[in-house]
Amino acid sequence: MEYKYGKAGNYEDFSSGRVLYHVNGMTNFPVRLAQEIYGRCLQYSPKKSNITLYDCCCGGGYLLTIIGFLNQDTIGRIIGSDINENMLHIAKKNLSLLSKDGISKRIIEIDEMIENFQKESHIEAKNSAIRLKGLIRNDIEYAVFQADALKAINLEEAPDIIVTDVPYGNMVAWTGDEENLIDKLLNVLYSISSPNTIIGLCMDKKQKVRNEKFIRLEKQQVGKRRFEILKIKF
Repeated sequence: MEYKYGKAGNYEDFSSGRVLYHVNGMTNFPVRLAQEIYGRCLQYSPKKSNITLYDCCCGGGYLLTIIGFLNQDTIGRIIGSDINENMLHIAKKNLSLLSKDGISKRIIEIDEMIENFQKESHIEAKNSAIRLKGLIRNDIEYAVFQADALKAINLEEAPDIIVTDVPYGNMVAWTGDEENLIDKLLNVLYSISSPNTIIGLCMDKKQKVRNEKFIRLEKQQVGKRRFEILKIKF
């Protein structure tokens, strides 16, 4: 796949556990690929600014947070949900970093680690945090809530863009026939989408999208992952 929006470069400032918070069981996501999926979704969206971005399987909020840092000019609000309430606590902390106040508090935390442990890794983390702070031009509004992505989700408004990385492999919080999970998930997303909502769905290359309520705008494979850009039929 040729990258159009995810520029080649050093993304170590976004390493989970450096500035962004991390806990065991929390999944990461390739930064460049995240930016590429968001950029491709945005190109299909009729709305180009003040985007409401939603992730229905947000976990610790890593994917949402890195997209928020890299797209300050287009995103106005970020919403995340997950079935795991413990992960949502981390998601709140990560999304709080998208404000000057939140990232400043994180720098203070890292300063305390430097003072207490005198590790080079903490000094590098502080430098990363300072660079991330320099990316912030707007305090992006955010909200997280507990929800099972395979059941009804209550949103006050239809999101402009949905980007989510569908769990696969050890599907801890998912139940039922794994082959039908994508279809079930899309039925839920159909109910919360508008005619203009664009969905970037990332999954294992073995998982299939067969839901006839959606139009496929494009499909790409990157390593073991595949993503599809979709919108609903009306």
